[in-house]
Amino acid sequence: MEVSILKHIQDTVIKYANVISTIIKVEVEIVDKNLIRIAGTGIYKNRINENISKKGYIYKHTLTTGENHIVKNPGAHYLCEECVDKDCCIEKMQVCNPIKLNNEIIGVIGLICSNEDQKEHLIRNLDFYLEFLSQIGEFISAKAYEYSENKRDQMMVEVLKQVIDSVDKGVLIINNDSEIVHMNSSAMKQLKLTAAHLNKVIDINATSEYIMGGEMYTINVDGRKINLMGRLIPVYPILGEYDKIFIFNELKKVKTEIYETAYAWKPIKTEDIAGTSRAMTLLKEKIKKVASSKSTVLITGESGTGKELIARAVHSESDRNGKPFIAINCGAIPDTLLESELFGYVRGAFSGADPGGRIGKFELANKGTIFLDEIGDMPLYLQVKLLRVLQERKIARIGSNQLIELDIRVIAATNKDIRKLISENKFREDLYYRLNVIPMEIPPLRARREDIEPIAMNMVEKYNKLFDKSVHLIDNQAKQMLINYSWPGNVRELENTIEFMINMADESGVLKLEMLPQNIVDYENTEDSEQNQENVIRKLKDIEKEYILKAIEIYGDDTKGKQAAAKQLGIGIATLYRKLEGIK
Repeated sequence: MEVSILKHIQDTVIKYANVISTIIKVEVEIVDKNLIRIAGTGIYKNRINENISKKGYIYKHTLTTGENHIVKNPGAHYLCEECVDKDCCIEKMQVCNPIKLNNEIIGVIGLICSNEDQKEHLIRNLDFYLEFLSQIGEFISAKAYEYSENKRDQMMVEVLKQVIDSVDKGVLIINNDSEIVHMNSSAMKQLKLTAAHLNKVIDINATSEYIMGGEMYTINVDGRKINLMGRLIPVYPILGEYDKIFIFNELKKVKTEIYETAYAWKPIKTEDIAGTSRAMTLLKEKIKKVASSKSTVLITGESGTGKELIARAVHSESDRNGKPFIAINCGAIPDTLLESELFGYVRGAFSGADPGGRIGKFELANKGTIFLDEIGDMPLYLQVKLLRVLQERKIARIGSNQLIELDIRVIAATNKDIRKLISENKFREDLYYRLNVIPMEIPPLRARREDIEPIAMNMVEKYNKLFDKSVHLIDNQAKQMLINYSWPGNVRELENTIEFMINMADESGVLKLEMLPQNIVDYENTEDSEQNQENVIRKLKDIEKEYILKAIEIYGDDTKGKQAAAKQLGIGIATLYRKLEGIK
């Protein structure tokens, strides 16, 4: 129940009740429009703030009609028929006078006679006392008006400040019937509303959750449900017929702003990936085939092979390419923080948290792609939660019970042997199968040496722009050294090498032998470098893959070529097809 204006000025009302009682010599009670006794004298002095709605039928009539009312026989009067004290009424006479404020009845002054002497005294001077009551009513009304204006001015200033501070956001003004009476252009754009939606009902519900400094709301308008972040400001009765002002930003707009500020990146297509080797050609073809699938992808390969580059290419080639791509390194964030980074949290979720809450990476990536790099380093307890997310496609922020629906593509990557981690009980087998729906393995640079030159020239072009250089060629000696080097750091090490050489380049625009880093020169100049190469123990599966791809490259990718390759490798054609499928 809304607190009445007479309740706000109760001390003043009580003083006027005592003045009336002293002059007229009868009991006085003053009630507000809610039929709460605001003031009382005599038998009512200790019963202030009582609700008399089950007894005050005469007052209720006066509140309705706005007219004086005189009852000389309380209990027997027709207005008293429903009163609980009808048969035991102690009152001998009652006079009611309305209190008006701007043509609204805000309360009633009641004179109560408890004996016949008071009744005869009141009847003899009735006209005078009615005039007196009218004047007292005006005094109370004037005080109520003064309070209302002061309160109105204070609230108006506050409201205007809030509106002015938020003009770049969506603003809706709602009336008492929950209808839109005004909306700014930002609100129309965010909610896809037109002028035809004016005077349409809108349902605004707070979720009691706070994030990024704002409260979360769910609104229903035009048959659509939209999640928003904003403030709901009550303005009644400050702005007359208006009830509240809603200042907001659509949640997806907030997420977009965060994403564009922190995660903007240039789309990478398969044609942007340098490399013409058989392995990379097959990998690019695979990317195009699976790009628009919703299935999860697991990218494996040594450190520095470019797993994030491949993940970005999958996203860019998909129908999600205009949506967010969010990457998170699961091995670079402490275990205690990783869960909140992934799923976000609401205000007050745990001690030490941002008091405004935070949107998690999964929520930021919704409708797009999330890339979980170094997935092998994820702690087991989080693997359980990730498995549930992959199965249910729903998350809840830490500290919240509200589930958020996800439409998201998950790409994971690791340089570790997941099967070995499973055997060591460091990785969940069920999560591995959920992630490894579409496997992609990136071969190390030493297994595709024909890609070294195009990748290197790609890096030359990049660092020419960064350092304002004009390198256009790598001489044959330097090129051969780059091709012969083992590249334990893969593409990342090659990029660092080219960056170093560009810094060392002179005006000739040619990268020369003397510009190579010393470790590559030393590797080439080692007397027994060939012997060292032979002493490197490589994994059998890497050697097998290298020879299978080399045989296919020599004999061809058609049926006859594969038959010849299988014969040369000493395996059956069915075995060759099975191994090729594993490589792809």
